[in-house]
This record gives sequence, C-alpha cells and structure tokens, in this order.
Amino acid sequence: MIVQRLGEIQHKFGYLPDDELKALSKRIGEPLHRLHEVASFFPHFRLKPGPKVSIHVCRDMACHLAGAPALHSAMEGVASEFGGKQQVEVKGVSCLGQCDHAPAACVNDYVYWDKSPQQLRSYVELGLSNEPLPRQHAGEDRLPWKIDPYFGREVTYDAIKRFVDTRDADGIIKSLETSTLKGMGGARFPTFRKWASVRGAPSPVKYAVVNGDESEPGTFKDRELLRRAPHLVVEGVILSGLVTGAKQGWIYIRHEFEEEIEAVRREIQRAVAHGACGSKIYGSELEFDLDVFVSPGGYICGEESALIEAMEDKRAEPRNKPPFMVYSGLYGRPTVMNNVETMSWVPSILLNGAEWYRDAGVNGSTGMWFISVSGDVNRPGVYEIPFGLTVGEMIDDLCQGMKPGKTFKAIAPSGPSGGVLPHFIPRDRLPERFASTLPADATGYDVRQLPLDPAKLGQLDNMLGAAIVIVGSGANMVDFARNLVEFYANESCGKCVPCRLGSHKLAEMIATMMKGNYPRSNLKTIDELARTMMITSICGLGMVAPNPIATVMKYFPEEIEPYLA
Repeated sequence: MIVQRLGEIQHKFGYLPDDELKALSKRIGEPLHRLHEVASFFPHFRLKPGPKVSIHVCRDMACHLAGAPALHSAMEGVASEFGGKQQVEVKGVSCLGQCDHAPAACVNDYVYWDKSPQQLRSYVELGLSNEPLPRQHAGEDRLPWKIDPYFGREVTYDAIKRFVDTRDADGIIKSLETSTLKGMGGARFPTFRKWASVRGAPSPVKYAVVNGDESEPGTFKDRELLRRAPHLVVEGVILSGLVTGAKQGWIYIRHEFEEEIEAVRREIQRAVAHGACGSKIYGSELEFDLDVFVSPGGYICGEESALIEAMEDKRAEPRNKPPFMVYSGLYGRPTVMNNVETMSWVPSILLNGAEWYRDAGVNGSTGMWFISVSGDVNRPGVYEIPFGLTVGEMIDDLCQGMKPGKTFKAIAPSGPSGGVLPHFIPRDRLPERFASTLPADATGYDVRQLPLDPAKLGQLDNMLGAAIVIVGSGANMVDFARNLVEFYANESCGKCVPCRLGSHKLAEMIATMMKGNYPRSNLKTIDELARTMMITSICGLGMVAPNPIATVMKYFPEEIEPYLA
C-alpha cells in the first residue's frame, strides 16, 4: 500500500525526500507521478523539509471556545523569539481529537493537551536543540461500561466461539435487527441491513473495514473505545467477516491516535494468539486476517467511499453513488464498513441478547450509545448513555453543569454538521411538525427538555451526531458559525465545484460580514448559496457545510443584526 509506505518514510525523515520517493517507485513498480498524486493530496505528508519545529494549534469548535486563538497568538510570539518561520512554524490545524482537553496543540507530530504556552515553549526549545520531545500519555484503564461484557474478567472472545459452534449467521443478523443497532458514525443506517447485503452478495471475495477516522470536531468517543476496549472492536470486526463471508479486514485509524493504534495492534496479536483471528479460528476451517491501516490524514476520509479511495492508494475523493459499498467497495468487492462504536456493540448484543440493548433506551427511545461532550461544561468527556436522555440531564447530571459564570446558550448536537440550536426556540421558528406537538399555549420550546434521539432531532430539521458541543453565554454566535464554516472550507477535498468553491465563499462572506456594514440583501445570497450546496454537493461534507451559518441566521438573528448595513 503506497499510503502506508509514504507514512513510514515521513516518520523516518520528517518529510518525503525526492530520492526516497524515487527508490520507493522502483521498489514497488509504480510510476513516480502516482506517488506524488497521493502525497500531494493528504495534509499529513510533506514534500519539502520544514522548519526544525512545527507547532499546530487546533482551531476547531471546542478549542476555539477554550481559547485557541489566544494560544495561537502566544505561539506566534514564541516563534518570533526563536527566529521566526525559518526555525519555528506556527499553523492552525483541524481537530486533533482532544476536545475534552481543549485547547490542544501538536509539536513535531506529538499531540499535547492541557498545556500552557510556557510548557509548549519548553518543547520548542527541546526541538531546536535536537532533544527528544516528551510523549503525553492518556489513561488506558478499562471502565465499567455496559458495552463491555468482559469487564472484570479475561477477554475470551465468547461471541466468536459461539459463532464457530453454531454457524448461525442468519441468527446474528436477526439479532442485530431486533436490537435496532444503527451506525454510530452519524448516518444511522441499520447495521443488520449492511451485513445482510454483503452476506448476500455473490462475490467470492469480500472485505470488512472499521471506520476509525474520527475527525469530526467535537468527537472523541471512538478514541476512548479504541484505547480502553480495543477487544470489542476487534471481536466485532472479526464477527462481521465471519457472518458476511469476508476473510480480510482492516481497522482504519487516524494517524494522530498513536496510543490507540498501538492498543489495537496489541489486541489483534492477542486475538491471533487466542485462536480468535487468523487461520483455523478456534480449530475450524474459518479464517479472517485483520490489520490496522493508519490514515494519512484529512477529515474527508471519514466519508466511507473516500476512506476506501485512500486504502486503494488514491486521492481520498468521495465516489459517486451508486454503486454502494455493500456491492462495490474496497477493490470493487462487497465491503461491510461500520464505525468503531457500531462494531464494538456487536459482542455485547450477541452475548446479552438483542432485547437487552433495545430496551435500554428511555423516554420512548431504544438502545444505548456513546457521546463526546465538550465546550463550556464543567466535566467534558465520553459518556455511555441511553438514547432519549435529555439535554438538561446530560448537562446537569453527567457534565456537572456549566462552567462558572456561564449559562447555557446553545448546543451543537452533531458537531459542526448540524449547526446550532439555541437554549429556547420561539414557536414561530419551530418546524410545524414539531410545534404541533407542543401545548397550544406554549410560546416555544426549552431545548433542555430535548431527548437525545435522532428522530426527535430530525423533527427539528437537525441531526444527532457523536459530537455534542455546549456553548455558554458570552459566545459570539456569528464568530462561532464562521469557525465551523471555515473548518469545512479547510477540509473540502475539492472534487465537486459546489463544495470546493461554495465552502470558501461562505467563509469569506461571513468574515466580510463580521467587519460590519454588511449589505442586508447579501443574506439572501448566503441562503441561496447554502441551498445550492445542500442540493448539488457529491458527499455529505458539502451538504452540511452551510448548516452553521444557516442555523445562526434562523435562531440568532439578533446577533446578525449589528453587522448589517
């Protein structure tokens, strides 16, 4: 795989030297232009040597709320102190997956969180002196999550053993259907349908892939599962292969998650040693090989077809659909692809029963899930909760309330992709199908009462994702929308015109608006551009990119007003 070989070269030299690329070209029999085609696309790769120290400050959502602009400015001061850009480079970077410890930064590819400018300055000094930088470690202790049927005892891959004994693939698919388990990456596609489609595909070769490219700002729950419970995702993907007929699988993980990559590789080795993976699984004729694929970077790789393009050593540009992944995925073969959390729920559902999972929801919802909560709350983090828990219960009970001096102002229920909802929505701004469910005398809706359920968010013309960011009082919502739209402009793969040009144009228009005296008529242009992008973009990135400014215009018109002519 070209991508993995380029990653090895970059890790060794800090960039991709010309002579190394030429040597790789000869060694694998690929023309040099193919290597450049791949290397020039992904943000992780450098084609030229950089300065001795590179500081990348996360600029997205939670870090923005937590003071990333000030940290970026402080690091620019440090760079000036040590000779400027020739010695020290300071750049903004998209989400580093440390939103619960915002703001985060990366120094020479080492990710740090909860660090002061003075501490980061000391790392700059180490880098300039060619001294090794310290590595910041996170906890790996297993937690008493309900998702883990092995908590408190040895991992014995009981679900795989049961399948080897029964060979009841149809029964497993039926259990997944009864459980109501859906995709936890945000799409919410029924898991049993994917598995059944790949199982029924006539191809003699099939693949299984876990999407662990967790790059959505505000999202870090897969990080915790990969680190603290890698056995669940390993067992889940092995089961997906045995049920569907796939004999090869990969767990695709973003390159910044070094500890998580190490944890998963150790777990794969343990599964092989235990007889649960590889050839002759538990003495049977069944086989399934599993490996880790390290992402070369880029938010767009979270889109399943773009991820497959990266694995095929191409530029990670989303494919037109159909055909769909279950019929023509990796190398044109039927491919079952699920999110880390989705795969991780499978063992416990099969061992505890489909009804155990289905009936765990509250307030009329079904199932459980993991959420990443960040922003202006006292205790951000990853929480295992039932679907249907309310926003108020999440803030007060799980996150122990708002930060001192802050009151609840808004919520981004799906990271940047869903836009924002205010703490209170006047009745005349609610969709009619939602307003009709309220008492006749209700003047609006208190969002604290909102159940965290995809169907309920859908009634509000919004969506429920894995990332929930809480915005406190004092936040400038226009600036917040600008930050979110700029994320999409930075991360557009550039394949389709509506997204490539539209996302940048939206960001430019909001930045111009914030300078003041903005023509009121231009709001209509923003609205028209937003609707055009939603209708004509190839993949979800372009479709959701306008949501931040569209929801701010809808729910926070009073904050738009001071900027208008």
